[in-house]
Amino acid sequence: MIAALLVFILVLSVYSLFSSDLLYGAIALSAVSMAATVVFYLCHAPDVAITEAAVGAGLSTLVYVWAIRVTDRSDRI
Repeated sequence: MIAALLVFILVLSVYSLFSSDLLYGAIALSAVSMAATVVFYLCHAPDVAITEAAVGAGLSTLVYVWAIRVTDRSDRI
């Protein structure tokens, strides 16, 4: 179970790096944080899991989406 979650985290991380749409990349990073939350919970670290869920998936995603909203949404190369 944990190995599958770690592979899922790796795939989402690579997707967020190479995504051409910044909003999709931010959503993928939020999903990485939620998967890390589950990994921490399965490793019997509920305090770290709660912190990761609040800061990683909650606050960071809010800041990323706000920054994307006030700037241009997609990359132009």
